Amino acid sequence: MKKIGSKIYVFLIMLFLYAPLGVLIAYSFNNGKTTVWKGFTWKWYEQLFGDEAIMSALGNSLIIAFLSAAIATVFGTIAAIGIRNYRGKSRTLVQTASNIPIINPEIVTGVSLMLLFTFVGVLMNFEMGFWTVLLAHIGFCTPYVILNVMPKLRQMDRNIYEAALDLGCNQWQAFYKVVLHEILPGIISGFLISFTFSLDDFVITYFTRGSKFQTLPIEIYTMLRRRISPKINALSTLLFVVILVILIIINVRDRRQEKRNNAR
Repeated sequence: MKKIGSKIYVFLIMLFLYAPLGVLIAYSFNNGKTTVWKGFTWKWYEQLFGDEAIMSALGNSLIIAFLSAAIATVFGTIAAIGIRNYRGKSRTLVQTASNIPIINPEIVTGVSLMLLFTFVGVLMNFEMGFWTVLLAHIGFCTPYVILNVMPKLRQMDRNIYEAALDLGCNQWQAFYKVVLHEILPGIISGFLISFTFSLDDFVITYFTRGSKFQTLPIEIYTMLRRRISPKINALSTLLFVVILVILIIINVRDRRQEKRNNAR
């Protein structure tokens, strides 16, 4: 009875989490514009790829998300290694400071960055746009990378690095072949979380984008003033499928790697 009860409980939780996505995917194939089902169609997907505004906003979002996630992953990994090498109260202080952007409300971060970029823009004569959004996204993504890499560093045996040095590796080789290999799952997780948060961000982007640069969340927000097109259902479905495929690939890869390690 306990096993049956736990399975029912898990099923209800999963239903609660994924039912909205199921409805979204279903209505991306609805022939009508309302919530009344009027038959199956592919027309919203066809119109989606023909909409220049949405495609341009999507392209901007993907570029910003990839670049910010990649740069934040490098910065966050270096910062996590540096924090790990601290001792005593210094480590706690620096680690707490690195968590502030996560705890801080997004609207506070967005307004503060807007004021900073406006001030610097007056001094250096530039307008907010692509580069300000990229810098803002790197800033709020980096703490998430630190948060994912730090546990892997704690799990790693320090003696492995020293053993690599004793066996003839220089410091770079020991880092690349030992440390990086040990913390790679955390780095990948940090990159994926950063990519997702950057792609999804609205508040910080809204305050730092200026008047000309448009991302997908901003484009959807402007559509709310009139009416959201079912094309957005199709776009959301495609994004969900892409993320799902990436997660499946990563999980399969991790399981195969785990089996190889166990076989050894």
